[in-house]
Amino acid sequence: MSVTFRHPEILEIARRNGKVTVDGLAEHFGVTLQTIRRDLADLAETGRLERVHGGAVLPSGTTNIGYEERRAINPDGKNAIARACAARIPSDISLFLNIGTSTEAVARELIHHTNLMVITNNMNVANILADNHECEVIVTGGQLRRADGGLVGTLAAETIAKFKFDVAVIGCSALDRDGDLLDYDIQEISVSQAILRQSRQTYLVADHSKFKRSAPAKIASLAEVDTFFTDRPLSADLSRACANWGTEVALSDV
Repeated sequence: MSVTFRHPEILEIARRNGKVTVDGLAEHFGVTLQTIRRDLADLAETGRLERVHGGAVLPSGTTNIGYEERRAINPDGKNAIARACAARIPSDISLFLNIGTSTEAVARELIHHTNLMVITNNMNVANILADNHECEVIVTGGQLRRADGGLVGTLAAETIAKFKFDVAVIGCSALDRDGDLLDYDIQEISVSQAILRQSRQTYLVADHSKFKRSAPAKIASLAEVDTFFTDRPLSADLSRACANWGTEVALSDV
């Protein structure tokens, strides 16, 4: 069966099951695993699927994919971004880390930093940094989002307003072509905006998979970010916009 015929059927299986696996598709079509991986890469490149470990899922403009599946998207790229970001963060400062798999990767890279005060609305970040006895961890409180360990809502935003941190490291669910940072959860938007208001310097960590995604709620613009850590070059238009805004784009080496 040619690629022309496989792709629509792969998309139909993904719509029916919510996810496709490399092994399952190779058996279904009677082709090699390598062939299916190329098919999924092609479909992901055009934004029709989103690659996860062992397969792919349908992207959504209104609903985020599952937490474990998000963790499986581009882990090498996220880890490289996290290393580059953590290298910019000195010891002896106050720091905010918000919700997301990329910010959790940054937390893992901070395990040997000293004398940090870390404020977070991410239970996973708190658990990661609990192993660093040179780090004071403050959890905001708020409504627990069980799907990913995030704390959201009014209480989280009110707690954040009591601080002024040296650096905030934030993530986003999607990055629009005009430089808007987007998210799926309306309750998270006010929390993220509070983080931006209370931070002296803001770093965004987002890998290239966010460039092709869409989400309904706007957090802020890249114009409000000091440094954007990512793993692929931006479009020429967005690169020019960042230069005009004074937003540094830091490309990591994967």
